[in-house]
Amino acid sequence: MSDVDLMRKQASLGPEQQSLVDALRAEHAAVFAYGVVAAFSNPQRADLIASNSAAHRARRDATIDALNAASVPAPVADSGYTVPFPVVDPITAAQLAATIENDTAVAWRSVIERAESEHTRRTGIDALTESAVRLAAWRAILGTAPVTVPFPGQP
Repeated sequence: MSDVDLMRKQASLGPEQQSLVDALRAEHAAVFAYGVVAAFSNPQRADLIASNSAAHRARRDATIDALNAASVPAPVADSGYTVPFPVVDPITAAQLAATIENDTAVAWRSVIERAESEHTRRTGIDALTESAVRLAAWRAILGTAPVTVPFPGQP
């Protein structure tokens, strides 16, 4: 399928399918960004970073599978991403990790809001919950209070 055909097909998606495509894009970006986090993070957080990165890769792969099963073209990862601020040390690396988790929470909340099927809604709830838990962990590391928010994923 050419890029033009892919864009046409994605332009005709329903709200549920479009929200899954958007969530997949957020997961692609998260996988990339965790590489940056790993490069600048405190080495004592290597296990946490590896676990979070693996969770995003698993969610990305499951979302690709779901889109393929629905005959929806899954967008591939971009060749590169721009992080929202310079990451130069363990503190800014932790801030980027918190930003990643917030961004994916926003994307998965949108899936929940636009879900037409119980399966998609359940997937969105699970993904939002996982992102919110990871966000709380990073907020605790950063000393941000409170570590949780009442409605995760709300922009």
